[in-house]
Amino acid sequence: MLNLSCDIGIDLGTANILVYVRGKGIVVREPSVLALDKETGKILAVGEEARRMIGRTPGNIVAVRPLKDGVIADYDVTETMLKYFIEKVSPKPRLFRPQVVVCIPSGVTSVEKRAVLEAAMQAGAKNTYLVEEPMAAALGAGIDIYEASGNMVVDMGGGTTDIAIISLGGIVVSQSLRIGGDKFDEAIIKYIKKMYNLMIGERSAEEIKIQIGSAYPEGEGKSMEIRGRDLVTGLPRTITFTSAESFQAMAEPINSVIDGIKAVLERTPPELASDIVDKGIVLTGGGALLHGFEKLLKEETGIPIHLAEDPLSCVVLGTGKILENIDKDKTNLVVGSRSV
Repeated sequence: MLNLSCDIGIDLGTANILVYVRGKGIVVREPSVLALDKETGKILAVGEEARRMIGRTPGNIVAVRPLKDGVIADYDVTETMLKYFIEKVSPKPRLFRPQVVVCIPSGVTSVEKRAVLEAAMQAGAKNTYLVEEPMAAALGAGIDIYEASGNMVVDMGGGTTDIAIISLGGIVVSQSLRIGGDKFDEAIIKYIKKMYNLMIGERSAEEIKIQIGSAYPEGEGKSMEIRGRDLVTGLPRTITFTSAESFQAMAEPINSVIDGIKAVLERTPPELASDIVDKGIVLTGGGALLHGFEKLLKEETGIPIHLAEDPLSCVVLGTGKILENIDKDKTNLVVGSRSV
């Protein structure tokens, strides 16, 4: 029988967009970047191909990231990107509009929610449902969110870090910090500029973070060569940068995340706090992969830390689980919806 419609789950991240299709699993995993021709408005590249163009485009081409700090910064470009991915994964012929579940940070305003709903509807959805990221991340990490017991999830994305205590299918205490992988990259750029008078780009900073970045004071003892523009001579220059220096560079945003986690723990009811001490904190999202972060968090809180099996995919896998039950479970996890 021909499948004329498909249900889609979208992790609309600041750094990456992941798309889950019901019955197929994750079908798209691309950076949230579009390359546009400024004069004609035509899309030239999406995802990885567009990311490679950042900082390298001629005047008439612009590589943009339409999401900042977990929310829509450029509405039209976000709509264009959603339309592109919905059309890419929808079956042909497309006779019916799909149902779409989109994840949003837990601290977004009603205006920001409306922007996501509107963008998804304009991009071709029949029904759009919004789900908070920590709920989806917990489901994707295999946590039973419906049990009468406390679970703590920390979802560290590119633009936001969502911290939540979940029990009986709801969020009891939560905090959404506008700090994520992008802030770590910015901190590295600032540090190198200050210490070495060298200007590096976003992509170089991200490479440093992934390859030698460390959240722990000792670092890994690794180093790498960095190329950039000397701010005094204006000429290209190469320096050697170490993982211990990366810790110093990222210390401020890392400490802000740890302070946020402690603040949520302080507001947690005692019964749920004892559950969390027993079960530990579950880390999801790309930021959780930063070397030494688990060790530092365990030392700072005294609570066991568990890294999810596939931290980068937890949120979108959670949307997949929600899609399977969307017809039965419309009210429980959904925090906003819009229909045609």
